[in-house]
Amino acid sequence: MNLRKWGPGSLAGAAGLCVAVLAQAQSGATAAVVYRCPGPPVLYTDALSPQEARERGCRSIEGAPITIIQTRPPASAQPAAPAAQGNATAARPPEARVDPQAQRARDSDSRRILAGELRREEERLAELRKEYNNGEPERLGNERNYQKYLDRVADLKSSIDRKESDVAAIKRELAKLPP
Repeated sequence: MNLRKWGPGSLAGAAGLCVAVLAQAQSGATAAVVYRCPGPPVLYTDALSPQEARERGCRSIEGAPITIIQTRPPASAQPAAPAAQGNATAARPPEARVDPQAQRARDSDSRRILAGELRREEERLAELRKEYNNGEPERLGNERNYQKYLDRVADLKSSIDRKESDVAAIKRELAKLPP
C-alpha cells in the first residue's frame, strides 16, 4: 500500500477506524465463549454453560476467530418424516391425497400406454431378427466391400440387443403396476 496517497487526516481516520473495529471485535468475542468438545465428531459450540463444558471435557477457544457454517436447515424448516416407511401417504395432508378412482384411471392409462409401446417394440424386434437372419443377413447392393457388410451385421446385432433390453424394461414397468 502506498502511504503517499493517504494524507495526514486520512491516516488518522484510518487509525481511528481500525481501533473501532478492534474494540467491536473484542466486545463480540467476550459476549460468547466457544468451546471445543472432544469425540467423534469434534463439536464446536457456544451453547454450553461453563459447568456443562467442564463435565463434557470441553476447552474454551480463545484468540482464533471461528467461522460457523450451518450444514442443515433448522428443525422448523425441515419437512416432517413419514409416519410409516411403507405408507408414504400417511404424512401427506388430506388435500394432497389422490382419489382412489382417479388413481385407478391413471394406472389403467399407464398400463394401456405401456402395452402399446411393448407391442410396437416387440414388432420392431421381430423385424430386426428377420433381417439379421441368425447372423447372416443378405448382402445389399452397396456392400461390395465386405467390411461394410460386417459393420451392418454388427449394427443389426447391437440393435437387437438394445430392443431386447427395451422390451425387458417395459415388461418390468408393467409388472410394477397394480392389476
